[in-house]
Amino acid sequence: QVQLVESGGGLVQAGGSLRLSCAASGRTFSTVSMGWFRQAPGKEREFVAAISANGFRIVYADSVKGRFTISRDKVKNTVFLQMNKLKPEDTAVYYCAAGRAATVTSTSGAYAYWGQGTQVTVSS
Repeated sequence: QVQLVESGGGLVQAGGSLRLSCAASGRTFSTVSMGWFRQAPGKEREFVAAISANGFRIVYADSVKGRFTISRDKVKNTVFLQMNKLKPEDTAVYYCAAGRAATVTSTSGAYAYWGQGTQVTVSS
């Protein structure tokens, strides 16, 4: 059974940092892209960051560029999202997703597997 399990969310003050992890099991995801999305209350799910299968291609949403860093450990089948200089508007449930192909994409429909999400709350 394929599973993506996120961890690392929590409550943090504005300006603080959190590191999210997404552990994959049930199959290897080393040959596909991985991504992070988020959904704030009352809003649609939005793209945050993605990394290609080989790790050489990375894309970020403009809203997090320069503050968030995505990385992956292919041996451990895990992807990370380091979030620095957090803002109240970063408050959302963060979802990890595994793509259908090796190339990086910001389109949610291109992702085949999704985690259950982890809550990130940034207080002002």
